[in-house]
Amino acid sequence: MNRKKQTVLYDKNLHIETYDFKGLVQPFPNHFHEYYVIGLMENGQRRLSCKNRNYTISKGDIVLFNPGDNHSCIRVSDSPLDYRGFHISRETMSPLYREITGRPGLPVFSHSVIQNEKAAGCLRLLHDLIAGNASALEKEETLLFLLTLLISHREPISGRELPAYGPEIEKACDFIRTHYRERLCLEQICHCAGLSKSTLLRAFTACKGITPYCYLENVRIGEAKKLLAQGMAPVDAALLTGFSDQSHFSNCFRRFLGVSPGIYRDIFTHKHHSGGESHGI
Repeated sequence: MNRKKQTVLYDKNLHIETYDFKGLVQPFPNHFHEYYVIGLMENGQRRLSCKNRNYTISKGDIVLFNPGDNHSCIRVSDSPLDYRGFHISRETMSPLYREITGRPGLPVFSHSVIQNEKAAGCLRLLHDLIAGNASALEKEETLLFLLTLLISHREPISGRELPAYGPEIEKACDFIRTHYRERLCLEQICHCAGLSKSTLLRAFTACKGITPYCYLENVRIGEAKKLLAQGMAPVDAALLTGFSDQSHFSNCFRRFLGVSPGIYRDIFTHKHHSGGESHGI
């Protein structure tokens, strides 16, 4: 069966290109790019040559190419290549690097191949979010988390102690609780808290145990539960609590509570009796 598939997308929020290759068998001759390449091997094995060093890369390996890094890639087994990755221009990377490190400039990745399970998971998540047309807030915070992991792999990231940011994080939470119906972006939350994007993400996660976007989803689901308990239709509850569409609302609701919004509403309208599907905590 031919499982070859190539998907290329451009995200207008993040200004990055995404690539998803499945079943690829072609070799790549020695070449270079004018942009950063961050990729993840999902299946197969290849022999990679980059900057006069040779690597054998396989499932789970992350490849990092700086602009101008010459590299080539050939097959070393019969297994086809499954790969997903991002192309990021210097113009896009520069403000991200400053956001993360507090310094002007651009990253220079000294290792062309690394293994980092956390970064690999983050890369997969970001790829899925872009392919699924997720919110700009969720995509941006995931990209910043990914780049923070990759940059900190080669250089320390300075910053004041995170526990000192408690009051700022509470301001961010208050802002989210007040504006949860709106289409929020990370910049708005940062402006309210008086923190940079990178600092807010690290401090928020350290303080609350979840990301700002996950906190927003929790608030929205909590408010939606109140509306459903009053007998409101799920489609109306979704619109009134900031969800972009009912499908996203239903998926999120089921993920948090284990049941659909309709079943949850029916508990309070006596259409759903005991002995059926239980609802979450």
